[in-house]
Amino acid sequence: MNNQNLNRRKFIGSGIKGMVVAGLSVSAAAEILSSCNTSKKIITLPKGLSFDQKPLPYPYHALEDVIDSQTMEIHYTKHAAAYSKNLKEAASAENVASNTSVESLLGRISKYSMKMRNNAGGHYNHEMFWNMMRPKRQGNMPSGELALEIEKHFGSFESFKLQFSNAAAGRFGSGWAWLYVAPGNVLKIGSTPNQDNPLMDISTIKGSPLLGLDVWEHAYYLKYQNKRADYIANWWSIVNWDFVNSLWQKAI
Repeated sequence: MNNQNLNRRKFIGSGIKGMVVAGLSVSAAAEILSSCNTSKKIITLPKGLSFDQKPLPYPYHALEDVIDSQTMEIHYTKHAAAYSKNLKEAASAENVASNTSVESLLGRISKYSMKMRNNAGGHYNHEMFWNMMRPKRQGNMPSGELALEIEKHFGSFESFKLQFSNAAAGRFGSGWAWLYVAPGNVLKIGSTPNQDNPLMDISTIKGSPLLGLDVWEHAYYLKYQNKRADYIANWWSIVNWDFVNSLWQKAI
């Protein structure tokens, strides 16, 4: 065993002892320390996402005329709020501690009920989705290293947009389209049904989400009716590339 691994084991051991003295169980302390492992590629919001719904980062009308204020209000206060509420109910029923991060729960979601899967996924997806958007900008594009990575993996930004848009348009029924970092720091595009996402151990695509588009009808129907393609095309002008870039920086 090399000195680096030996020192790391000593640190983990002393850390767990200290946390147990502070009142945490050995299993809880180990889970907290395991999140410090720099080899992990799971993206978290600060300190991990809780079960609580966070305030919307802008007014309901801020994304006009791409997403109308009525849709935004209903989406946030009804649909997304229900995911948070139902997640807490499922966690209580299935003996999941209320301070568990949603990301860690998604990573072992196969061990829980369909109610947990749907609502943990729905809560995570929407909390990320709000931050993945910002008020409309002309010529809205990524910049810097992220832009170069997109060009590297997809040929050009326009090619990336087309592939992502096709994934969103081609998702049968309800679901999400994703740009995510797959193992090996490879950028990939895919889609998931319902409220699944790439963090789930049951997902057919696996990695760290960078950008997600909600293609459930409640996300766009009041303004676009059955014209999902128009919703997708207009959505690119409100993507928050600064937030996407921050997720990418954490993933690599």
